[in-house]
Amino acid sequence: MRKPMIAGNWKLNKTIAEACELSSDLSKCLANFEEVDIVIAPVFTSLTAVAATIKNTPIKLAAQNCYPEESGAFTGEVSPLMLKDAGCEYVIIGHSERRQLLEETDSFINQKMIKTLEAGLKPILCIGETLQERENDEMLNVLATQIKGGLANLSATQMSDVVIAYEPVWAIGTGKTATDEQAQEAHSFIRGLLQGMFTQEVAFATRILYGGSVKPTNVDGLMAQADIDGALVGGASLKAEDFIRLVRFEKA
Repeated sequence: MRKPMIAGNWKLNKTIAEACELSSDLSKCLANFEEVDIVIAPVFTSLTAVAATIKNTPIKLAAQNCYPEESGAFTGEVSPLMLKDAGCEYVIIGHSERRQLLEETDSFINQKMIKTLEAGLKPILCIGETLQERENDEMLNVLATQIKGGLANLSATQMSDVVIAYEPVWAIGTGKTATDEQAQEAHSFIRGLLQGMFTQEVAFATRILYGGSVKPTNVDGLMAQADIDGALVGGASLKAEDFIRLVRFEKA
């Protein structure tokens, strides 16, 4: 069985003090909660402080991005090795905001995936279609392109450390959420792609998260779907009460 994961992407929010306060609140309430893998992703400047706050708790630390080089003349970038040194275990890669706002390509995202795995970190690869792509019946082609591009040159062994996050772009920060059935359809398709690219065992073992306006009011239904193994959460991860409710979801 795949262990559920609830991951909070804090995006460009929280000062160091605010990040420590939130992570401290989460640590107190989830100190002994082992049923779900819990991950939080603060901004770079808060990583080491949050790492100290969540030490000796079940909560794991993620970075929101990385650069696919160990070191060098890359002003403003942070390498996977540096993130590991800061206390990270996971890295979010290929988020739709980076694809859209910063024009990241599947090839560049794939470079990040490879370097992240080489550094001993676990990537959370984000994929998802826009509203126009869904309405034009291009969703499955878009997902296939992003999956095949993002996972190119990865081995079946490396896939044991990879998490996929399906985030329909039209549902991120909009208040709109894919229905349970829409999300399940996409997740099932992704799992089928993984089986074709790797093996049935890899496909079955890989966790696929849903992201896109996940809230306490809809998490239970989403988590009841056969191929939804967790959530990558934005806005609802910024309030301790909401995020704790997501972690403590109840299958409908």
